[in-house]
Amino acid sequence: MTFARRVLAAVALAILAACASVPMAATERDFAAKEFAKPSRGKAALYVYRNESIAGTVKMSLQLDGAPLGETGPRTFHWVTLTPGKHTLVGKAENESVVKFIAASGQNVFVWQEVKMEFGERHSKVEEFLQR
Repeated sequence: MTFARRVLAAVALAILAACASVPMAATERDFAAKEFAKPSRGKAALYVYRNESIAGTVKMSLQLDGAPLGETGPRTFHWVTLTPGKHTLVGKAENESVVKFIAASGQNVFVWQEVKMEFGERHSKVEEFLQR
């Protein structure tokens, strides 16, 4: 096998190994979460979403205040209610990206997670996008 074919085979295997899916909610729960209703009194809500298709086969994990929140895949989101106050969200891939935010009672906090390709490595980037 020539060197070029070996490289191509290795790349193809890496892409196939990276293909992963994450658990999805039932359709009714998905639609309900996308209504973006105000959280109940004394609570805040956090939406972490990925809306990209580029490098979409990459699965990334999330931690909220040191506890696992779950994983994201292409065009997925996590929705969770939380207590108002200071919080830390960590997106993990071959790096850790951190966003600190203050969740206000009755407000939704939106955080965008994306894959950044750097020197052939998949990096997570999380940033607060909106609070309403």
